[in-house]
Amino acid sequence: MTTPKEILNKAITNEKDFRYEFTDFVRKLEKESKAGSYIARFKKVILSWLKFNDIRLQLTVNISGENETPTIVNERVPSKEELARILRKATSRGRVAIAIMAFSGLRPESLGDYEGTDGLRLGDLKELKLSDEIQFDKMPVKVMVKSKLSKARHQYFSFIGEEGATYIKEYLEERRKQGEELTYESPLLQFDVRGTKKNAFLRTTLVTRDIREAIENSGLKMRPYVLRAYFSTALDIAESKGLISHPWRQFIMGHKGDIEARYSTNKRLPPSVIEEMREAYKKSTKFLETRHDELDEDNALLYLQQQLLSAVGYKLEEIDKMDLTDISNDDFQKLLRNKVAGAMASNGSKQRLVPMNEIEKLLGEGYEFQAVLPNGKAIMKMPF
Repeated sequence: MTTPKEILNKAITNEKDFRYEFTDFVRKLEKESKAGSYIARFKKVILSWLKFNDIRLQLTVNISGENETPTIVNERVPSKEELARILRKATSRGRVAIAIMAFSGLRPESLGDYEGTDGLRLGDLKELKLSDEIQFDKMPVKVMVKSKLSKARHQYFSFIGEEGATYIKEYLEERRKQGEELTYESPLLQFDVRGTKKNAFLRTTLVTRDIREAIENSGLKMRPYVLRAYFSTALDIAESKGLISHPWRQFIMGHKGDIEARYSTNKRLPPSVIEEMREAYKKSTKFLETRHDELDEDNALLYLQQQLLSAVGYKLEEIDKMDLTDISNDDFQKLLRNKVAGAMASNGSKQRLVPMNEIEKLLGEGYEFQAVLPNGKAIMKMPF
């Protein structure tokens, strides 16, 4: 093994031999089938070390596949169902880390830096309230990323919705039960109480270890960093549907752009802009959160029921007083039949219940279509 000091001595005393030795080293790694991008890291580190010591040297050796990344070239973004499985297989701490990456787009280095000296704190969740009960004042929750935890070295913020906030709340309640006194300076991700605490915060390697274990336990083969790609892909879809603007999407991804420049210059965005960004993110959560599909299905059913009740003659104030969340199909159809029967009685014989296959014929005879009932029949208004 060659030490850093020996590298300097060889580069200074015999530059030509140093180049030959490095070329031999590269060819050796290539014969071992190492990826070109992996080998190129050695070149980058050596040149950086030499430059740090005021040694200017060129290493012009060609590295096969230097710009290729075979480990991720075929990597795909997990589906919602796969992300849900990963979350189920995670520890409570790992679940929070996964949610912050997949739902807020933060890098693992923002949760805990490489040396374990800094990371995301509870105070960085701006709507979190630590009282007798752990709660959030507003949804989605604003997640602040300080400049020294940002890859681009600028301060920015993202958001996290109901699902992610639920995982955070459950994790913090668990820590309280274990006797921890939570403050706004406390790390979001804390060490296991049974373990040895060597640093103030979890190091990046421990953050990604939690995530990697959850992915492996779910039967998938993906890098932890793919969760940020999941977030980016979901926002791409939201942007294509006009739910969030491109500058706002770039900003909450931690990229530099127009919004970042304005935020850095003015130190703070106007509250109205932040609230508009919060609302845009909220609309985008249907492409992010794993629980959202079920909620959307329930809302769609409720909307359909309300429309059917309105079609058969119920007034809006009547519908608002009904509790349709737990109503059975039989009871709902009874509501429809009662209203139709009452309407037909009051209108004499002005309305008819007919099979669906007779609608076209009756329309040609002057009947007017009214509504379709859940039993498969249609209400038609007679032409007189």
